[in-house]
Amino acid sequence: MKDQLQDFLHYLIVERGLAMNTIQSYERDLKKYIVYIYEVEKIESLETVSLFNILGFLKQLKESGLSSRTLARHIASIRSFHQFLLREKAVTHDPSVHVETPQPERTLPKVLSMKEVELLLETPSLKTAFGVRDKAMLEVLYATGIRVSELINLDLGDIHLTMGFLRCVGKGNKERIIPIGREATQSLENYINVARRELVGKKTTDALFLNHHGNRISRQGFWKILKRLTKEAAIKKDLTPHTLRHSFATHLLENGADLRAVQEMLGHADISTTQIYTHVTKARMKDIYKAFHPRA
Repeated sequence: MKDQLQDFLHYLIVERGLAMNTIQSYERDLKKYIVYIYEVEKIESLETVSLFNILGFLKQLKESGLSSRTLARHIASIRSFHQFLLREKAVTHDPSVHVETPQPERTLPKVLSMKEVELLLETPSLKTAFGVRDKAMLEVLYATGIRVSELINLDLGDIHLTMGFLRCVGKGNKERIIPIGREATQSLENYINVARRELVGKKTTDALFLNHHGNRISRQGFWKILKRLTKEAAIKKDLTPHTLRHSFATHLLENGADLRAVQEMLGHADISTTQIYTHVTKARMKDIYKAFHPRA
């Protein structure tokens, strides 16, 4: 079963060209699934897996407290795996065909107010190379709405400051060209011309944002920086690496941006994904009305 999983992951990398984060997600989900099939259901071949075995696995996941969104992701992973095995003639049937996907809960993304964004962006100290780097990373995230995985994978060659845009490669290896605002451009110039040279030392690397070893900063490294800066800025909201992306989209739409343009900048394949931010702006409008209208 482990060999079949490796074959499937190889197919995702070579033929589907999926992003590494997506492949790692498939791998985590399916390793859990295979362990359950082997250790709990006592099944040694995927050929003998039945619908009831899969439902037993999903029941265990649900009882562990996973959300319907996470359950839906596991189901998608299992379906893709079994469909692959059937296509490759490694099995003679697909037991996942009749597994129903749970309806995900509709949760609105958390966003920062304009004031909170300004507070966060002004928190890094510009007296150190690390502070200049942190300021540049935050400014780029809020200016472009790119994902953190896209941010940390930026190279020097992806930044075009004189033209005022950056190039990033997102999910499914799709390339996007996104404008960079004045503030982000200035922060990037300060970082590239001074701070990055200090961080890179004698090393040679194309990576844009570097850690204290002079290597490309990791997702976990950025997450630690964001948590520290959030605390220093005294922002009470529970920020995630996606919060600035959500705030970018929400603030653009609140100020009259076209939904299609926002979809393009975010790199959403389906506009319905972008439309969640219109619900956010309506919810925020209600809050503002209640807070400030004298007869609300």
